[in-house]
Amino acid sequence: MTKEKKVPLRKCLGCGEMKPKRELMRVVRSPEGEVSLDPTGKKNGRGAYLCQSKPCLTAAIKAKRLERAFGCPIAADIYDSLLTMFEQFD
Repeated sequence: MTKEKKVPLRKCLGCGEMKPKRELMRVVRSPEGEVSLDPTGKKNGRGAYLCQSKPCLTAAIKAKRLERAFGCPIAADIYDSLLTMFEQFD
């Protein structure tokens, strides 16, 4: 009998679905307070997860879920850069 490996699940801030960590995109707030996209999932800091789709990101922005997850206000230009990065994945 082989032991099944546990798949880590994370909740998308946009749609609220639990999905495998590898299917989601990580947004990270560094200890310095800089918010950025983390495609590798290894950057240092507080992470929040989103599906790799623009509707999930726009839903998270509209409901200010990223601000709540990171506990700090997020500038509009950071949201713009996240939107342009997400367009590359679609």
